[in-house]
Amino acid sequence: MPWAALDRADHLRHDPVALGALWAQSRVLLLDADGQALADAQRMPSTPRGEQLSEGPGGVGAATFLGLDPEGEAWFSLEAALTAFDAPQRIDLRSAATLWPAFPASVFAQARAVQHWRNRHRFCGVCGSPVAMQRGGWLGVCGGCGIEHYPRTDPAVIVAVGDGDRILLGRQSSWPERRWSVIAGFVEPGESLEQAVAREVAEETSLRVRSCHYLASQPWPFPSALMLGFIAQAEPDEPRVTEELEEARWFTVEEIRAAQARDDAAMDDGGPLLSPPISIARWLIEQWLARACATASSSGVR
Repeated sequence: MPWAALDRADHLRHDPVALGALWAQSRVLLLDADGQALADAQRMPSTPRGEQLSEGPGGVGAATFLGLDPEGEAWFSLEAALTAFDAPQRIDLRSAATLWPAFPASVFAQARAVQHWRNRHRFCGVCGSPVAMQRGGWLGVCGGCGIEHYPRTDPAVIVAVGDGDRILLGRQSSWPERRWSVIAGFVEPGESLEQAVAREVAEETSLRVRSCHYLASQPWPFPSALMLGFIAQAEPDEPRVTEELEEARWFTVEEIRAAQARDDAAMDDGGPLLSPPISIARWLIEQWLARACATASSSGVR
């Protein structure tokens, strides 16, 4: 899963003088309290220069240094309420992921994830004292006990489960009507990724995974997950759902192709819908489909 990304430039985070020098000509992504980005009238990113906002990145780590783009231009993120700058639109991350080019969308994802962590770690979880941000906004230091706090990422497995001819998809009651997707869940303490795959599939569908292997990952800052994509083989039994899923069932190659065509044509004929194209869930479904078609073609040649 290729993603456009900034050079995080970790060596600059500990150098407030260098960050201050970059600020004036940097691009700044402004986020409101709900994590939405300020955007222009066309809902494209509104990224003022640092000099349009203030004389510097701010005291006590107000701005977060995100990194350098391929041209060497610095990028920061900042709470919009800390400035007098405004823009006509606000856009959430899911919408931006479908509307914006890959690079600014990835910057937004990074900024949103760090904002979520910072907003929930204003006070130390050990002693309750206020936490001050350092290293360009990537380190919180407790003013009481001195313990250091770093941004966290929650690993989650997401898996396309097949039985040789079909793929297993499930749906939650909170999803849009007729939406189906692959199985996913968070990795638990002391658990390997392979164990997490087998456990999640068993917990949600009562099916036994025979084998699995890793394919790719996708950062998923809703609010702070890293989705680790697998493909797996399971016993061809009928799934039995628990409270986590409303329904789960096997889909054939023909059904997945029809769902793809339905999505590509924006056609609403009442049939099943797949995960959005921006998600690793959809990519995993397409990987399974490509492999299933290749296997069928190979078998036909023989």
